[in-house]
This record gives sequence, C-alpha cells and structure tokens, in this order.
Amino acid sequence: MKPRSHDPRRLAVAAFAAEGGVLSGHWPLDGMPRVLASEMGPEGDADLPPGAEARPADVDWSVTGELRATSGGAPETWLTLSAQAIVRLQCQRCLGAVDVPIDVSRRFRFVSDETAAERLDEEIEDEVLVLGRSLDLHELVEDELLLAMPLVPRHDVCPDAPPLAFGDEETEEDAADERKNPFAVLAALKKGAGGPDGAPGA
Repeated sequence: MKPRSHDPRRLAVAAFAAEGGVLSGHWPLDGMPRVLASEMGPEGDADLPPGAEARPADVDWSVTGELRATSGGAPETWLTLSAQAIVRLQCQRCLGAVDVPIDVSRRFRFVSDETAAERLDEEIEDEVLVLGRSLDLHELVEDELLLAMPLVPRHDVCPDAPPLAFGDEETEEDAADERKNPFAVLAALKKGAGGPDGAPGA
C-alpha cells in the first residue's frame, strides 16, 4: 500500500508517526515574520558592511515520525525535527550585522491532554506536546528557530575592530610582570632602600 501524502502545514501527527513518515524541504526565511522581526534591518539585509552578501534565504528542515513500543501500554507518538538557517542579527559588541548559523535538533513526544503534558514535562528533557487533529510544522520550525537564537550575538572578531598599534601588543612576560606577587615587589623595594647588608644607606 502506497503511503499517504502528508501536508506539513496540516500534519496528521498520529498517522504520520504510525507510518514512520519522513518529510523534508526548504521554506523561505522571508515567510517567517517573527524571525524576520528579530533580524537586523526590516528585511534582514539592511546596514550591511561594504561587500557583504545577502544571507541565505531558505530554511532547510526535516521531520521523522515514529511509534515507540512501551511495556504494557499504548505506543508513544514521537516526532524528531531538524532545521538549519542563517539569520542576520546585530552584533552586541560592534553593533554591525553578524550572520548567525542556527541548527535545531529537537524531539517531541505527543500525549493526549494537558494534564499528561504538564506531568511529563517535568520528567523528561524532550518537548511534550498535546496531540491534536493536525500540526503546523512551519509554525513549529519558526518557534524553534526563535528559541535557538543567541541572547547576545557577536562576531568572533568584529570586522571594524581597530588593529593594535605597533608596540601595543602585550607579551606573556609583560602580563606575568603585572601579576607579580605584591609581597615580592615590597621586598624588592625594601632591598633597594638598604645597603649591601640590608642596613639603611648612609
């Protein structure tokens, strides 16, 4: 029997999991308004440094479903979701645009009601959702991308950071000198104030 086709915008989770279904695809990032609202600039490409390229415009995603057997109970319904995108955020160090790769990998267990969801949410690390008639995967992917965004996005090295001037580099020896034991410094001062035998100079 040929597996039924599944609409990712109205996914029948129970049937999808029962079939061990697999779906994947690409969605335009511009179709996720909440993600765009978090990006730098109204369209994600404003305030770019000279020569910067537009960030990739697609979200790559995939989802698999499964029923997991349990001892003495009904099988558990699970989805495994992965999604990748690049979002353009504002660097909190230089305030310029920084392209941040977002990689989502999440597992969801579906239960019959809110009471079961609240109980299991405290017992397992994976996400727990109530099983409804259908699930909008597009909305779920957008939710997960937002949750995976860094709270403080920054460049590894800011492109506009001024280079160190010649002679400004701090060597390891300089750093070690700055961390000298204060008692050793005090002893050296006392020695310098005395004669060869440690007595006060004439």
